Amino acid sequence: MQTLTRPAFDGRALINGQRVASRSGATFTCISPVDGAVLTEVARCEAADIDAAVAAARAAFEDRRWSGMAPAKRKKVMTRFADLVLANAQELALTETLDMGKPLRYAQAVDVNSAANCLRWYGEAVDKVYDEIAPTADTALALITREPVGVVGVIVPWNYPMIMAAWKIAPALAAGNSVVLKPSEKSPLTALRLGDLALEAGIPAGVFNVVPGYGPEAGSPLALHTDVDCIAFTGSTAVGKKIHVMAGQSNLKRAWTELGGKSPNIVFADCPNLDRAVEAAVGSIFFNQGQSCNAPSRLFVEASIKDAFLEKALALLPQYTPRNPLEPDTIMGALVDTVQMNNVLRYIELGKSEGAKLLAGGEQTLTETGGCYVQATVFDGVRNDMTIAREEIFGPVLSVLSFSDTAEVVRQANQTIYGLQAGVWTSDLNKAHGVARALRAGTVHVNQYDEDDITVPFGGFKQSGVGRDKSLHAFDKYTECKTTWIRIDSPV
Repeated sequence: MQTLTRPAFDGRALINGQRVASRSGATFTCISPVDGAVLTEVARCEAADIDAAVAAARAAFEDRRWSGMAPAKRKKVMTRFADLVLANAQELALTETLDMGKPLRYAQAVDVNSAANCLRWYGEAVDKVYDEIAPTADTALALITREPVGVVGVIVPWNYPMIMAAWKIAPALAAGNSVVLKPSEKSPLTALRLGDLALEAGIPAGVFNVVPGYGPEAGSPLALHTDVDCIAFTGSTAVGKKIHVMAGQSNLKRAWTELGGKSPNIVFADCPNLDRAVEAAVGSIFFNQGQSCNAPSRLFVEASIKDAFLEKALALLPQYTPRNPLEPDTIMGALVDTVQMNNVLRYIELGKSEGAKLLAGGEQTLTETGGCYVQATVFDGVRNDMTIAREEIFGPVLSVLSFSDTAEVVRQANQTIYGLQAGVWTSDLNKAHGVARALRAGTVHVNQYDEDDITVPFGGFKQSGVGRDKSLHAFDKYTECKTTWIRIDSPV
């Protein structure tokens, strides 16, 4: 294994441009899922810390130190922010791996690069988005302008800490808002480091604050705060529902939630490339140890090709043997913590008890390391009413279902509370379009899965959330649309 120098972690909060302990002095222990080692103590922020962060964000917004800056100048700062992320790529990637358990190769190639690209893209976009003039009568001039909403509260999950933070803070900051970011207590370290880099890039003190802590102690006060104008959340549907309630209970702040998924991946017998379909199905469910909201965890394979498909899929599983994520060739690392690991193992037992056929995996592994590792797991003979087909497991568990009728597979695919993503594999153009239109999902992949770009929106239907991350559509969440109506009396 290559020799890596562990970063010097600073677990203090970032409030008004300063790294500070929590008001109470309380901390929580940040433990690595790689080997169970203690990484550092992190500020355990509570309501008083949230109040201080929001006050700093409000003051920064009201004196217009950032919101009043010319878009072209904000663009330069955001670009420097992106450059600094890349300049510190090795540190950030290693921090992400130690804190969350994902393979180091992906932490750098995917997480760091995607976060930097997102910051740069929104920085570049902010001075290229034009306002409007309405087509009114000659007696009026109606200007339609976008203004920053104000103070934005951001709560992000533990599975992609940098990417999820960037998806929200980049458009919010680029639009001129002030931000209070609450990272997950399971993986808070890269969010705190992003706060340092934001200051170094030139984002003024108070504009971007980072307050780590537990959901009930820090997340809830942020969602309930009456001086927060907007709350943006990514996480579970259960918590997302609470966020919407708290937004309504407080000041009716806008609440944007990107939530869970149980994405169907449908492979028809006329799939144009079976090997590619197999690689995508396996790679997408086991990427990030299955801890992805858009993971295609329900695999529908047409009956006539199911045996051939499974034979190829099972042949790929040795590649996904969990290993130390610090090894350069590791593809599947550790789950985020023991709580998540035990939850995944509970679902595996439920699958077996409800009659699904375990084809591979299903066990904790590498127990001698002290880390949190679960084998890549495949169930066949799954019914749509089984728990493992209905509930989001958020782990390396693939459920395989068989079908023989197009209308029936579409019905089963849509038979879920979620609607985040879906996949369709077919050579028939009419079938591809027809099934894609019939699927109730925010994104439908055709003859691929997980291909992505910052230019396309990300979000879901039904209980997969409200609003869209990425693309120019994200500005809709963090801006107010104002009409200025000017009467014109013709002088001629």
